[in-house]
Order: sequence, then structure tokens, then C-alpha cells
Amino acid sequence: MAKAAKEAKAEQNTARRNLNFDPLWKKLIDAKLTKTELAERVGISRTTISKMARNEPVGLEVIVKICNCLDCDVIDVLFILPEQE
Repeated sequence: MAKAAKEAKAEQNTARRNLNFDPLWKKLIDAKLTKTELAERVGISRTTISKMARNEPVGLEVIVKICNCLDCDVIDVLFILPEQE
């Protein structure tokens, strides 16, 4: 594997470990919305919802759309865990 590809993979793994979308799932429960309903309202794919369910990174535009739809701030949707050594 090329050096740049290895670095990109390592960066992706770090981001995956550090993101946590639990606040979003709790907010959906409180709002009595399903993940499918959120995807439809926001205009994002189920694949994107699945990525968030696995705490994988998604684009900032997606986060902004979700915040606008749910009338909330980023902190209400996700948090970032400190890096683990």
C-alpha cells in the first residue's frame, strides 16, 4: 500500500474512534423520529445514517442539515472523544 494511502487510512481510523453520535440518537428518541424519517427530512441517504451509526465521519454539510432540521447545535448531535494512546 502506498504511503499516502496508509496515512489516509490511519487518519480515518483515528476519526472513527473519536466521533460519537450518541447525542443524535437520543435526540431522535426524544423527538419520536426514526433514522429513516430523519434521512428523508434532511435529504440524506440511509448509507450516511449507517455511517453515523458506526461513528464514522460524515461531511460537515450533513451535520449542518441535521442541526437545521432538528433546530439544535452540533453539540446536540455529536461529540468528539479524546484520542486514546
